[in-house]
Amino acid sequence: MDISLYLYGIFPDPMPTTFPFKGLDLQPVYSQVVDGFTFLYSEAKQEKYLASRRNLITHEKVLEQAMQEGFHTLLPLRFGLVVKNWETVITQLMQPYRESLQDLFKKLAGRREVSVKILWDSKSELQAMMESNQYLKQQRDQMEGKVLSMEEVIQIGQLIESNLVARKQSIIQVFLDELNPLADEIVESEPMMEEMIYNAAFLIPWEIESLFSERVEEIDKKFGDRLRIRYNNFTAPYTFSQLY
Repeated sequence: MDISLYLYGIFPDPMPTTFPFKGLDLQPVYSQVVDGFTFLYSEAKQEKYLASRRNLITHEKVLEQAMQEGFHTLLPLRFGLVVKNWETVITQLMQPYRESLQDLFKKLAGRREVSVKILWDSKSELQAMMESNQYLKQQRDQMEGKVLSMEEVIQIGQLIESNLVARKQSIIQVFLDELNPLADEIVESEPMMEEMIYNAAFLIPWEIESLFSERVEEIDKKFGDRLRIRYNNFTAPYTFSQLY
């Protein structure tokens, strides 16, 4: 019977042929050298894998465990990649993208991806903004109890929105000033929810993560309860390993 292969990621260096952890469907994880690169894989028990939370976490966990074994430089492959044989990998990936893969490995060598997500309570921030901005507060108070025209509604709405955006940007700027100088590359993404005001990934030298983490903690203390900061310091470098 033919055996299909589930692929997790690509590494530039040789690796052990087996690993002490399991992949999808609790299958053993192996490595295979293909055309000069090392692939992390397990036997695929399904033709197509559902992008469930459990499966996604397992895929990510395999890569993180490989990194914990000391193999820090890798190109993570997208979830759900099943191939019939290694010849498919050579013809569809290695041959057309060899130079791009080599360039990505050069960029990622000695570096790691970390991410910062900033969340705030928009209602609390709006209230605090009103209390600290007397002009804005007066404008709002003067309109209370009045029947407003559409133009007046739009005007006060735009005034509040612009001040809220400025308040948001002042917070983000603190993170940019403190964290950006430590990064070799930064990718900002759209916030994932309404309360999230900033979402970015940073490519940093592996050895300065502790310094980066300290900076994040210092900013967290500075803002206190105003913000919730989600900092991920150990993840496969998905953001910085895109093939174009």
